[in-house]
Amino acid sequence: MGQQNFEKQIDSLLNLMTLEEKVGQMNLYSGFYDATGPAPKGGNAVEKYEHLKKGWVGAMLNVRGAEQTKKLQEIVVNETRLGIPLLFGLDVVHGQKTLAPIPLAEAASWDLQAIENSAKIAADEAAAEGVHWTFAPMVDISRDARWGRVMEGAGEDTYLGSKIAIARVKGFQGEDLSAPNTIAACAKHFAAYGFAEAGRDYNTVDVGTYTLYNMVLPPFKAATGAGVKTFMNAFNILNGVPATGDAMLQREILKGKWNFDGFVVSDWGSVAEMIAHGHAKDSTHAAELAANAGSDMDMASGSYLKNLTGLVKEGKVDESKIDDAVRRILRVKFELGLFEDPYRYSDIDREKERIYHPDHQAGVLEMAKKSIVLLKNDGNVLPLDKDQKGIVVIGDLADDKNSPLGSWRLASDDDSAVSFLEGMDAYTKEYTFVQGPTAFYSASFLQHVKVNETDTSGIQEAVEAAKSAEVVIMVLGEHGFMSGESRSRTTIDIPVVQKKLLKAVYEVNKNIVLVLMNGRPLTITWEAENIPAILETWQLGSQTGNAIAQVLFGDYNPSGKLPMTFPRSVGQVPIYYNHYSTGRPVNKEGNVFWSHYADEENSPLYPFGHGLSYTSFQYSDLQVDATDPKNVKVSVSVTNTGNRAGEEVVQLYLQDPYASIVRPVKELKGFEKIMLEAGTSKTVSFNLTDKELGFYNQQYEWVVEPGSFNVMVGTNSQEGLSGSFVVDQ
Repeated sequence: MGQQNFEKQIDSLLNLMTLEEKVGQMNLYSGFYDATGPAPKGGNAVEKYEHLKKGWVGAMLNVRGAEQTKKLQEIVVNETRLGIPLLFGLDVVHGQKTLAPIPLAEAASWDLQAIENSAKIAADEAAAEGVHWTFAPMVDISRDARWGRVMEGAGEDTYLGSKIAIARVKGFQGEDLSAPNTIAACAKHFAAYGFAEAGRDYNTVDVGTYTLYNMVLPPFKAATGAGVKTFMNAFNILNGVPATGDAMLQREILKGKWNFDGFVVSDWGSVAEMIAHGHAKDSTHAAELAANAGSDMDMASGSYLKNLTGLVKEGKVDESKIDDAVRRILRVKFELGLFEDPYRYSDIDREKERIYHPDHQAGVLEMAKKSIVLLKNDGNVLPLDKDQKGIVVIGDLADDKNSPLGSWRLASDDDSAVSFLEGMDAYTKEYTFVQGPTAFYSASFLQHVKVNETDTSGIQEAVEAAKSAEVVIMVLGEHGFMSGESRSRTTIDIPVVQKKLLKAVYEVNKNIVLVLMNGRPLTITWEAENIPAILETWQLGSQTGNAIAQVLFGDYNPSGKLPMTFPRSVGQVPIYYNHYSTGRPVNKEGNVFWSHYADEENSPLYPFGHGLSYTSFQYSDLQVDATDPKNVKVSVSVTNTGNRAGEEVVQLYLQDPYASIVRPVKELKGFEKIMLEAGTSKTVSFNLTDKELGFYNQQYEWVVEPGSFNVMVGTNSQEGLSGSFVVDQ
């Protein structure tokens, strides 16, 4: 069915709808009863049930399962006046049942095809459970590891984040949104949520226009270019206005400059939360502000359903804005094929066949291996020999089948991950496992993790086991629920008892491989100085243990690169590679008056883009050809100088050393992941056009200024070959 036919049908449907039915399409409820059981008999659920039967609910979230969704769909299709189907949404962030690595880990792969495939797997299983719509991808750029939601995004860089946003949208939505294995994507959180002050969730955001236009907005714009069907606005204020009520963001930029034709949904309760922000007087005022600003659907607050009809009749909200919102919502429903077949996603046989499909397990295993970053490998401790004897594994995370699943896994089954020990068992049973002290007493999605901070019992047993070990593998880090929404931390080091355990073992055996499981960059300065081998494994999802074991024993050569900077100290945070120079960047005078800390270096512990391999790569012959200023050509030769095949992410950074608006010291403007056999070379080429050379000025105009540019191509944001060129336009 073509786009033109959709618009004609939408026009016809709008002409039939009452104002109350239109407002109903803008109302999103969370699941409130078991649809396979009897109708609600009491409480708030009765009112919501009546709204459902009147056609006053446009979408529902947190409802899944082919049977559940079909029963609810039958109510609105068969019992409402117009039979407009429901849209079912869910936070499908890194998988439905079969879980891929957390998104930050996937970003560490720098493998766009693998990331797209991961989203396809998530969409396939979500659609099989009757879900039409995911509240993902989160495309917020964030430079602050204290913010727990960094686990949900692509890290600190706008260029990488934009590419990953496109890959995730394409993966979720596929080529045909009406196919029964694709779901509508949602770019969130619009906008600047990742810049929450002090890394505290839901906190104030205060950024300048340059940062907004050049750092925050590009991944969202990239998502619109990829055809994303929905946007979600943010919890924060921006320039003193809550994003939910921000007409500049939603009407001027998103629906105006970018010509976005999908719809905007609020975040959970964010319409009503404008009251607490001090922007709205009451829920009626909040509904007025949000609707006029361009928020098309109200998630969970009920403000629209209660107030919009009256606001239209009072002339405070023009009905044309209601029509525009409903048109956008109906368009997505048509594109999903729900008017053609409201039950196409509610197929019980397909649900049984697709959930935990072996192809999905294979896909997330491949994604997990690509996500692992080798931070350090002094003395080539890794990979371990297949016949390695005397292995001692320490740390209760090694035997944990729940924490590695990570946060934001609403549909998954607890304790369904392959544990680290199970992965080890596939290679060798010749190891000793010692749990050590309990790291976490309790953990749940709705509560903070209760971390052991005092009980050191178990350390001595671990120390005794480590004394005679040939190699000690320490599995330490955060619980999966220590990161995610509302999981902000003021310290981002390894929890205290685990650190005591590590130091105690180090005193008796220094041949340690540290396997980190975490959802954010950590401050591991002591570990980096003392532990010979460190493997950043994040939270890798269903196939965690198998992925780590394949890397440990060398069947997979790690290729991940950091998507976020690792600080030396939490006092450096926010820290990011594409910072500004300042007027006093270096110690020219040999005195105290320059931009630095008195008690710490300025440099990061591990820079953005860092990641080692079991082989080595040499860069040579950097060539820059600026003959055509509209297409500057940069090439470099990369040689695998080691003794095994490996992948390398070749990264290009650009600097505009002087401009009308100060530019960062460098910015990622290109990358390519290549595979090289031992002893072979490849020439990697990049083209720099106006798209890479320009920037947005303070009027949100794209400008390319003539002058000199510096370019660096290398293995991370700090190491590479440098060149320069001049663009005279």
